[in-house]
Amino acid sequence: MASSISSTPSQNGSAQSVRAGRRIALWLFFMCGLIAAMVIVGGATRLTDSGLSIVEWRPVTGAIPPLSEADWLSEFEKYKTIPEYEEVNFGMSLAEFKQIYWWEWVHRLLGRVIGVAFLLPLIFFAATRQLTRNLSFKLAGLFVLGGMQGALGWWMVSSGLADRVDVSQYRLAAHLSLAVLLFAAMFWLALDLWPQRKIAAPEKFRLGALALAGGVFAQMVLGAFVAGLRAGRTFNTWPLMDGKFFPDGYFRENATFHDLFETMAAVQFNHRIGAYLLAGGALWFYLAARKAGYETRARLVLAAVGLQIVLGVWTVLAATPISLGLLHQAGALIVFASALYAAHGLSKN
Repeated sequence: MASSISSTPSQNGSAQSVRAGRRIALWLFFMCGLIAAMVIVGGATRLTDSGLSIVEWRPVTGAIPPLSEADWLSEFEKYKTIPEYEEVNFGMSLAEFKQIYWWEWVHRLLGRVIGVAFLLPLIFFAATRQLTRNLSFKLAGLFVLGGMQGALGWWMVSSGLADRVDVSQYRLAAHLSLAVLLFAAMFWLALDLWPQRKIAAPEKFRLGALALAGGVFAQMVLGAFVAGLRAGRTFNTWPLMDGKFFPDGYFRENATFHDLFETMAAVQFNHRIGAYLLAGGALWFYLAARKAGYETRARLVLAAVGLQIVLGVWTVLAATPISLGLLHQAGALIVFASALYAAHGLSKN
């Protein structure tokens, strides 16, 4: 007689839950990719001086670009009213304006795409009852944070429309920070939903892994200040900064705490020191992980940090061309993802 294997309702329910978790995780990994693209395009708008080319915030109608010559001239006239045009780009042609306009328009369009790409699947998963109550709250919170990111982006842009020829480096750092935190939250939640084997580790080791991921985040914020002040196009020597460990201008007379974030010398020096500290942290993590049987993920972090430092040095020596600047920004996200991946794979003893 042929035998048959039947599954109990609880087994079926568990299998369905695992499959649903995988589907949601894949969606969240895809969203992480979109956020990474958003960060990189945002870096391009910074490096091409395009961020102030659109002087209005129109969340809905702004999705439609200028469609006629009259529309383009209207947008150009609006741009001519801000200090950046008067003091930096005075006399630029309409063709030149279109180049910077398209960068900023694509950046804002990608933000709208991310909102739709998150909301529609969220509605689908909720309607098909694939979300637990706890997961629903987490995803709803992420959607709200995404909306706040759009508002924060406009708050950043508005800082450069009146009394400055550029956006505030503080607001730029805040804008990038929230984007990176959204990336981290989605990536971590996706890892939660994706079945994987975790390794038991001492509490100090787990906390060290989390601290390393936090250090990567802090280093990315320091990088935002470098971008905000265009400090990557100064002090283009290594390992010293124009022949000195402490560059000229770092300790100015009557310097204040704010100088750490408001002078090119300070923000680049801080970013360099942050890289060295991260290299030391990644090496410690790797050596400690070898003893704990966790070498593979730790090696990934160490390799990512090492390659990122090489890329960072190359970028500085080349005075931050657009291509290297964007590669360096993408590399930072890879380092961050690898650190999060390593920390997530650890569990309590």
